[in-house]
Amino acid sequence: MKIIAYGIRDDEKPYLDKWSEENPDVEVASTGELLDESTVDQAKGADGVVVYQQKPYTAAVLDKLGSYGVKFMSLRNVGVDNIDADAAKRNGIQVTNVPAYSPEAIAEFTATELMRLLRRTNTFDRKIAHGDLRWAPDIAEELNQMTVGVFATGRIGRAAIRIYKGFGAKVIAYDIFHNPELEKEGIYVDSPEELYAKSDVLSIHAPATKENEHMLNDDAFSKMKDGVYILNPARGILVDTDALIRALDSGKVAGAALDVYEDEVGIFNTDFGSFDKIPDERLKNLIKRENVLVSPHIAFYTKRAVRNMVYFAMDANKSLINTGKSDKLVKL
Repeated sequence: MKIIAYGIRDDEKPYLDKWSEENPDVEVASTGELLDESTVDQAKGADGVVVYQQKPYTAAVLDKLGSYGVKFMSLRNVGVDNIDADAAKRNGIQVTNVPAYSPEAIAEFTATELMRLLRRTNTFDRKIAHGDLRWAPDIAEELNQMTVGVFATGRIGRAAIRIYKGFGAKVIAYDIFHNPELEKEGIYVDSPEELYAKSDVLSIHAPATKENEHMLNDDAFSKMKDGVYILNPARGILVDTDALIRALDSGKVAGAALDVYEDEVGIFNTDFGSFDKIPDERLKNLIKRENVLVSPHIAFYTKRAVRNMVYFAMDANKSLINTGKSDKLVKL
């Protein structure tokens, strides 16, 4: 049995090596390159591929995998929206993901960024760097006095709810599918519009789908409280960046913490050498603002999460090859 792992980063390599030691019946090959048309030939002779990337898994790539007899693809991440589903089905390629490598990592980071917004740490950091140690006029707000609206109550959303409640905040939520335990607590509202209208903070934890692309647009912002805080550690495409900038300019949005960005591919996790060389003016517009926190898709980035992403994906791929089954199989 042979598995090739694509896009293996330096921080993933020790976990991949450890998994390989623990599974001597599997020949493991790896490359730091992503799976695309220029690298797909490296999968010849493999039984399965393990991958992680934000760029698309195109029909051309999947057709090549199919022609090599590779029928098993395991993602080291959650999202499968970048897979050409028709091509995967046409080639009989089964796909697994890692639906929960560490919900707590993302929830903790999101809450941390919210507290930074409320306590104005970005503003104070900039003042202190210039020798200004005065308090005023940058007085803070307290989370225990606020209502947090959580959009989507999957594993990450529920982990975030536990943290927000720990701070004493009132929590309400919206999801098409209601979690039974949260249902008993009566925190669900009936519509996104109701969530927008009642929330001082909006915490987004939804997957990306065709239906919710740019769900936070001009119309959505118009239905929110004045001075709302926006947290998006989920998917960049959920937020219309131009609409967010307009809402920040008008004061409708008091602050935003963005760990994702709709045009992040090729930009995040890249060293451009200087701020001026970042090739995206809208992103630089956001970064320059004291009331906006931009991070390069790092909410997941903990030792536990990275280890789980590698182990869960490799385990799933091996299971598919051996049995054709996995509890992490996704329906495309």
